[in-house]
Amino acid sequence: MHKVLLFNPRSARAKHRIPNSILQVGASIHGKYDYVLVDGNLEKDPWVTIKNYLGSGEFKFFGCTVMPGPQLRQAIPFTKQIRQQFPDVTTIWGGYFASNQYTSVINSGYVDYIVYGQGDEAFIQLLEALDRKTSVESIQNLIFKKGHQIIKTPLAAILDQDKLPQLPYEHLNKYYPIQRYLGKTFLGNKTAAYHSSMGCPFTCSFCAVVPLYNARWKGKSAPLIYKDIKYLIDTFDADAVEFHDNNFFVNEKRTVEFSSLIRSEKIIWWGEGRIDTVDKYKDASLALMREAGCRMIFFGAETSNDELLQKMDKGGTQTAEQIKRFAARLKKFDIIPEYSFVLGFPAENEEKVMNQINHDIAFIKEIKEINPDTEIIIYVYSPVPTEGSVMYETVKKSGFKFPENLEEWLDPAWQNFDLRKNPLTPWLTREMIDKILGFETVLNARYPTISDFKLTPIQKKVMRWLSHIRYRTNFFRFPYELKMLQKFWLNYRQPEIEGFYVE
Repeated sequence: MHKVLLFNPRSARAKHRIPNSILQVGASIHGKYDYVLVDGNLEKDPWVTIKNYLGSGEFKFFGCTVMPGPQLRQAIPFTKQIRQQFPDVTTIWGGYFASNQYTSVINSGYVDYIVYGQGDEAFIQLLEALDRKTSVESIQNLIFKKGHQIIKTPLAAILDQDKLPQLPYEHLNKYYPIQRYLGKTFLGNKTAAYHSSMGCPFTCSFCAVVPLYNARWKGKSAPLIYKDIKYLIDTFDADAVEFHDNNFFVNEKRTVEFSSLIRSEKIIWWGEGRIDTVDKYKDASLALMREAGCRMIFFGAETSNDELLQKMDKGGTQTAEQIKRFAARLKKFDIIPEYSFVLGFPAENEEKVMNQINHDIAFIKEIKEINPDTEIIIYVYSPVPTEGSVMYETVKKSGFKFPENLEEWLDPAWQNFDLRKNPLTPWLTREMIDKILGFETVLNARYPTISDFKLTPIQKKVMRWLSHIRYRTNFFRFPYELKMLQKFWLNYRQPEIEGFYVE
């Protein structure tokens, strides 16, 4: 039987993160197909490794997980070279980028199939069908070309997460010692990454998850999560965990049960949730979570505009007042709220766009007054192709278009777009972008992130002093002195781009 090569392209933010995506796929074929794992984050030159494997003639399938942004710098050229040098190898992509931008991917001529959504069953079914040379059209969660027509099969129901096979950590350990993935963060000295659920029950119009799961969510049970984390603690000495679920806190009962189980292990953990969900938690639940090691939770606050929150389909319950009140509430439990805000939403005219930017900046400053410990992450709005949403329909009317050619995504401007830092959107002027990025620079100096533990008290004091006047007077233009300081003296890290891990 032919072998499978599973590749995780390099991503700055995931350099020390266990590659759960290819591990999940590996688990689905474990014991059925021989497979190797190549992690671009830990290879000096991944192409040399890939080429050596494929050159043996033993491999028929190349599977690649592809997220937007930095991973494209390896995924696109490597897959193209595979088609040129190893034309008999079948190339299969998965991940958010491949799923959401499937037209340009499948029309590239060098990606044969896309597995969109959960791939645990689709991937193994595809391999078996190709080996038997039978039709693939009945396989769910699949995108491919038939002649000139793009075929997109129906989405399958999300699988019972407790019935999925265990992640093959020992198999990964053959290629890359697990210890190399347990990096130092502000959470702990050996921080592991873990994914305990699939999907999200909400339909936020700017989220890449929505088209893949259609407001569906399923999570592993608390005892199974605890068992897996306990394995990482006992086997590899993990002392902290980042839960990279799209929404870890959907179910209060599950969260409370997990907190009760993990409490005795004395680890620190972080996860992502929704304000209007966690705000419904009982005080006793929040207190138990903190006692069990929950140090910080990432929330999409998004904007101070209640009307925009409605257009985003934020569930109909999140409001600006709740965002402020919840920041104060978490302070009582010593849980740090990490709020992300999206600035620069489309509007009828430039004046309205700028007014909303100014209002959001004032709102963020108010949040910092309420709870100075609140971590603030700032993004510039960049569209996601969520067909039918009010937000995306507004975007299309503005004349905005995604690249139609896969190689265009390698343009640095589009890579910054995917990091939500430099959008190519027609409603944002240079002045608006400069104001948003200038405010971000001043804010980061006035309130340095807790996640960059390398910053000394003196460095923080200097940054705060230099940014004080700018922050108080709202003078954010040309903050060159702060940028120079952050880049050359502090090597200041932005967790939304680089993650929590520090070299």
